[in-house]
This record gives sequence, structure tokens and C-alpha cells, in this order.
Amino acid sequence: MTIRLNRPALVSTLAVGALSLSLAACAGMGAREGTYTQKLDALMADCEARGGILTPTGAQSASPERDYVCEISGLPSSRTR
Repeated sequence: MTIRLNRPALVSTLAVGALSLSLAACAGMGAREGTYTQKLDALMADCEARGGILTPTGAQSASPERDYVCEISGLPSSRTR
């Protein structure tokens, strides 16, 4: 006795299986530390509090700490004089 599967049914079954696996992977990621925008806003506030200007580095990553640098111009601090 040979069981022959219908090709569209097999493709549909595989597609549903792949979708459910990808959804399970996304659901299992857990809570995140914050969005890119939230991290960027915090970085900008910290930089401005120190009297600096946030400047892009040219990098494009998932971390604003790598994508931006705080440039502080003016007199050096008393520790370096």
C-alpha cells in the first residue's frame, strides 16, 4: 500500500509548520531592554547633560552606543590641566 501525498497539501503543511516555528521563536525572546529610540533618547539626554553634542559615527547597528558618539568641545576638565 503506497500513500501518495498531494503536493499542494504538503506545501501548505510545511508553510504552516515554518510559520508556527518562527512565531514560537519570536514569542520566546522575552522582554527587551528598550527600543532603539528609547536608548537613543537616553544617550542624547546624557550627552547634553555633559555639555556635548551627539554625532553619528557612520556605523549602523542595533545599538545607538555604537552608532553615535558624544562630542564635547570647550575647555578641558580640571583633571587634565
